[in-house]
Amino acid sequence: MTLMTGPELVLVAPPVTTAAEALVRAADDAYTAGDRDAAIVLYERALHELPATATALAATTLRRLGRIHYERSQLETAIDVGQVALIAANAAGDISCAAHVQNMLAACRWHRGELDEAEWLYRAARSSALQARDAALVAMIDQNLGIIESVRGNMTTALRHYQSSLAGYRTLGRRAHLGRLLSNMGMLYTTLTRWDDADRAYDEALSLCNEVGDAGAATMVEVNRIQLWIARGDIARATSACDMILASDAASDARVHGETLKLRGIAARESGEPAVADDYLVRALATARELHDPLLEAETLREIAEVACQLGRNREMLRALSQAHHIFAGLRARRDLADVGERAQRLEQRFHDVVARWSGSIEAKDPYTQGHCERVSKYACALAERAGFNAMTMFWFRVGALLHDVGKIVVPIGILTKPGPLSDEERRIMERHALAGAELLSDVEFPWDVLPIIRNHHERWDGRGYPDQLAGDAIPLAARILCIADVYDALTTDRPYRKAFTQEKALDIMSSDVGAFDPVLFPEFCALLRTTLRDAA
Repeated sequence: MTLMTGPELVLVAPPVTTAAEALVRAADDAYTAGDRDAAIVLYERALHELPATATALAATTLRRLGRIHYERSQLETAIDVGQVALIAANAAGDISCAAHVQNMLAACRWHRGELDEAEWLYRAARSSALQARDAALVAMIDQNLGIIESVRGNMTTALRHYQSSLAGYRTLGRRAHLGRLLSNMGMLYTTLTRWDDADRAYDEALSLCNEVGDAGAATMVEVNRIQLWIARGDIARATSACDMILASDAASDARVHGETLKLRGIAARESGEPAVADDYLVRALATARELHDPLLEAETLREIAEVACQLGRNREMLRALSQAHHIFAGLRARRDLADVGERAQRLEQRFHDVVARWSGSIEAKDPYTQGHCERVSKYACALAERAGFNAMTMFWFRVGALLHDVGKIVVPIGILTKPGPLSDEERRIMERHALAGAELLSDVEFPWDVLPIIRNHHERWDGRGYPDQLAGDAIPLAARILCIADVYDALTTDRPYRKAFTQEKALDIMSSDVGAFDPVLFPEFCALLRTTLRDAA
């Protein structure tokens, strides 16, 4: 999703009275001509020539210099320059310039995925713009606030901001800004499945961009419209549009290139070409990372996970989903109200579905353990909730519980299904599954550390477990919880070498195994079986 801000930098040439002002004029001309390198050199020379008293011109010059660095995705430099520009604007009492600088700084924070900081700066900029009676900037900031709400999944609020911006631009006759705004509205309508509204928004956006000669914005309208065609199932049209853009000069713009590569990958996946899709998406991911664009990176990783699922590459799928979840969660920007909402929820559900399918593939090797991972997860999650795990921790704990036996993939099926006791060598092979599982998932960047569950769920409270012979509180709490649930399910289900025990018999066996389980958690689990888990056990 490529959301477009308005063309903020409007260069108004003041009368030239000094050498510094002449340099600023020359820099403005270079910027307008598209020569950003020359503009930077000239703006910097002008700053050296300015007298200390020329704070207003210094603020304007710094603001324009910062904008160029922002456009080049040099965000740290843009922020540094913008902060100095804000100090100069405040010193000069130039409220309008200060508002524009705050808007630029907010855009930098947004592109770094810091939505809370971006929103705060946008609202401060809007307040300053209202004070300066800069209606055009107010309309632009309304558009930018709509972008943030759209990313968070708050579509009704986003639409309200967009409509306010639309009214402002129309009143002012700012047709150059309308095309970009209407393109954003087209994406929002697409998300809301309001296809006709999306079509009308894109039609008007494209017409306006062509009318004012904004070729870059016109291209992004075409790119964004591809999402509508994909959503409608018109994959052939989406594919053709992507190929045309990638073959054109427009693809020299890194943001156009990255977004189009992502969409081309999605189209290939929908066409049943997962290998082709994977190639496009990997290239899109590289571009997103070069641009430091967290939203494009997260969306591309999510699509890579879908393709990896089709190709049966479970490890890659989990890694991509985990990285995407981490970025989407980061867009909350450390505050619960800054919630990516539907995006994170859909991703979490997707992650759960993927893990459940993989755990099912483990159990497919051993018909006697059918449903084992799901049941253990259910028992363990009930005990974890009783132990005080919060909602987010519970999600990742469930992921670890579902994957706790993933290492059994390396155990020969003859050992897994042997009807009699295992030999010493066979037992050593079986016990390797805990380490094998942890190694298998070692490079998956889980937002919460699930690996101790997988590695240490066969440790014993008395230190006689495996693979690390941990004892007592040295065993991770999550692993101690999982251990109890795992043993209980193993005892109460049919095995190749014996029939299932009753609940009472299973608990008697566990109680008699002194030193096996956490002495605080085990009674809690027994209590759960008599209450919360009574019908499930």
